[in-house]
Amino acid sequence: MPIGTSNFLIPNGTFVVVLIAFLLVLGFIGWKVVPYLNDVLTERQEQIRSELEAADRAKAEAEVADAERRRELEQARAHARDIVSQATATAERIVAGAEADAQQAAERVARSAEAEMAVARQAAVEEVTARVGEIVMDAVERIVGREVRVSDHQDLVDEAIAAVRDETSGAAALSGGGR
Repeated sequence: MPIGTSNFLIPNGTFVVVLIAFLLVLGFIGWKVVPYLNDVLTERQEQIRSELEAADRAKAEAEVADAERRRELEQARAHARDIVSQATATAERIVAGAEADAQQAAERVARSAEAEMAVARQAAVEEVTARVGEIVMDAVERIVGREVRVSDHQDLVDEAIAAVRDETSGAAALSGGGR
């Protein structure tokens, strides 16, 4: 057939064969390939859905874990603050106790020193009194020209010591009252 006389709108034998082959290929694709592709796509869709759900669960678990971590961190900070405040209070009590003990020790040392000074003062007064008594006795022996008896000598020394004690206790009372 010449090219000029053919009409492409009229079906011929080739067209029918091509149409049947096309429909057979289309039927085979619809029968074998499309269900397989649908299964693969459905499986892939399910896999993506499960991965999204797992990601959502992981995100929720991460948020819960983050909230738990923050809560525990705040508890640890509060516990640390409590420990620091307890340590500070304990240190203050120890310092106050040490200061009180030091103050008491200083007062004991001062009282002890005052007592030692009083004893030393009394010993010095008694020594001076005894020495003055000896000097007086020597002077009396020279003046009187005779020896004074030991009992008289002891009476004079005791009177002199009593007089000096009265004077020193009066002076100590005056100086102690002024403190």
